[in-house]
Amino acid sequence: MPYIKQRYRDVLDPAIGELANRMEEACPQLYGVSDLSGPLNYSITRLLLESLSPKRYDDFNRIIGILECVKQEVYRKAIVLYEEEKIKSEGDIDWSSSYG
Repeated sequence: MPYIKQRYRDVLDPAIGELANRMEEACPQLYGVSDLSGPLNYSITRLLLESLSPKRYDDFNRIIGILECVKQEVYRKAIVLYEEEKIKSEGDIDWSSSYG
């Protein structure tokens, strides 16, 4: 769960902002496009490996658990809101014909 005490956010947020800025600056030069998928994947992977120093299966299992929670939280807090807005603006699928 990403809800940590403000004092931890105050320490982490500047470093996260700096990393995001560096990726944004470097990636168009490296790839010629603004696709941050690769660099973001790399950065997350390195952060997990550096922070948790996995040595055993339990360590890797914990990493997978963290990633799964992040995935679910992003879906719940960002993607659902986006899709609800699209349903309002574009209309929903007619589910009754599939389950009627």
